[in-house]
Amino acid sequence: MIPVIKPFLGEEEALAAAEVVRSGWVAQGPRVAAFEQAFAESAGAGHGVAVSNCTTGLHLALHMLGVGPADEVVVPSFSFIATANAARYVGATPVFADVDPLTGNVTSETLDAVITPRTTAVIAVHQGGTPFDVDDVQALCDKRGVPLVHDSACAAGSTYRGGPVSSGAALAAWSFHPRKLLTTGEGGMVTTGNAEWATRLRKLREHGMSVSAAERHAQGSVKLESYEEVGFNFRMTDMQAAVGLIQLRKLPDVIAKRRELAERYHKLLGELDGVRCVADPEYGTTNYQSFWVVLPDDYAGTSVDVLTALQERGVSGRRGIMASHLEPAYAGAAAGDLPVTEHLTSRSVILPLYHQMTEAEQDTVVSAFTEALRGAL
Repeated sequence: MIPVIKPFLGEEEALAAAEVVRSGWVAQGPRVAAFEQAFAESAGAGHGVAVSNCTTGLHLALHMLGVGPADEVVVPSFSFIATANAARYVGATPVFADVDPLTGNVTSETLDAVITPRTTAVIAVHQGGTPFDVDDVQALCDKRGVPLVHDSACAAGSTYRGGPVSSGAALAAWSFHPRKLLTTGEGGMVTTGNAEWATRLRKLREHGMSVSAAERHAQGSVKLESYEEVGFNFRMTDMQAAVGLIQLRKLPDVIAKRRELAERYHKLLGELDGVRCVADPEYGTTNYQSFWVVLPDDYAGTSVDVLTALQERGVSGRRGIMASHLEPAYAGAAAGDLPVTEHLTSRSVILPLYHQMTEAEQDTVVSAFTEALRGAL
């Protein structure tokens, strides 16, 4: 079975993790600090704060901004459900915005349609690694006086106007889940250009402690910590960070290979009438974390029919990016008119793409996808 993705992990990562185990310091410590600095530099950000996953990063970002009950947070419905869940974790109400049909991302127009006086934050997603138009969205948020948080879960290595995709973000949250290009098994990062925010975020991720365990150990003298506010247990381990440091070095080569394979997909699938593939927007480049395609308008079947046909031919696909407002967890939640979201989520599928993919495997995917379409055309 050809999988949707394979984590690109090898002996270097195994040795790095083993070295941490032998060191005796396996919790949040010196390797986490090193990974924070290295990742922040690669992302063009002033500071990195490692966390347990991207969802906790989004949670921390909203908590840090003071978002709470009676507030609204505008998010795309066309995203993994964690984006909307982060708003609920702080007691706020997620308000769903529609997306652009080509990029699957929110725009200033779709956001402006749903921002209200109760809106206290906007979370915009670089969906599947495809950058949203940061200048366009930031200008709208500045005009409306609303902070913007980047959900950069899938976007490590994507670019915006020639630079790292979220380099100018006040707050951005990143994921290192196994389906991401850079993985630590689980794990995440919050990046920010604000030193005071970074300091507070580091305290909040560790129960609000005034002095971290690593700092107490390094001082070599007795220093009692205090708990200045209610915090969380959102820490990363040194084992994860050690793996992350190796993965970060590999990231440019991984992206180059994925873009090469994606270009080949575009060429092969371009021969199918009506099929549209995710592609670079004019203002940036995608890392192709997910290679999603929109089915032809004249295809009589559904995305489930395509996925079933792929499965029967030895290819594992996934449904297109979800529409959170249609999930049972958000039954009864207020949702306006989201025609693009509902079209994309019902008419798209994600095809396999991974660093180790061979041309023969790619040919098998294209052949299976072509046969699946022709079965109901």
